[in-house]
Amino acid sequence: MNRSELVDAVEDATDLDKRQSESAVKAVIDALTNVIKSGEKVSIFGFGTFAPTSRAARVGRNPQTGEAVNIAASTGVKFSPATALKALLNPKPAAKKSAAKKAAGPVKKGAASAPAVPAAKKSASSKKAAPAPAAAAAAAVPAAKKSAKSSKKK
Repeated sequence: MNRSELVDAVEDATDLDKRQSESAVKAVIDALTNVIKSGEKVSIFGFGTFAPTSRAARVGRNPQTGEAVNIAASTGVKFSPATALKALLNPKPAAKKSAAKKAAGPVKKGAASAPAVPAAKKSASSKKAAPAPAAAAAAAVPAAKKSAKSSKKK
């Protein structure tokens, strides 16, 4: 969308004629430009933030000759979209997520470990079930290592 298309959109969305829409768009752009030029940031709730950025002077290279070229310091503008704008642009597929949860069924906290067997009743079947808690404990060890590594990175 260019400026004249924006003027047309403002004209269609409001009861203003083309000349008034054009002056309204010009007024908004001039106000934004003047505030950013003064070094302040402009925040528009639900849309985003325009913030001035400064780049220091540096030495670059001419790619054809390899000669050093001085690049002057400059000021630019950075736009950060608001969370509401991001949400409109990237909707979350909630239907797929809930369908996956329904298919998996409810998950209980202690479902990974085997049920405890009383010490008085030991049979051949309980001996086969005994390694399951050890396997669950072994599976927990890599998770503990991962959390230890992530805490070291911080």
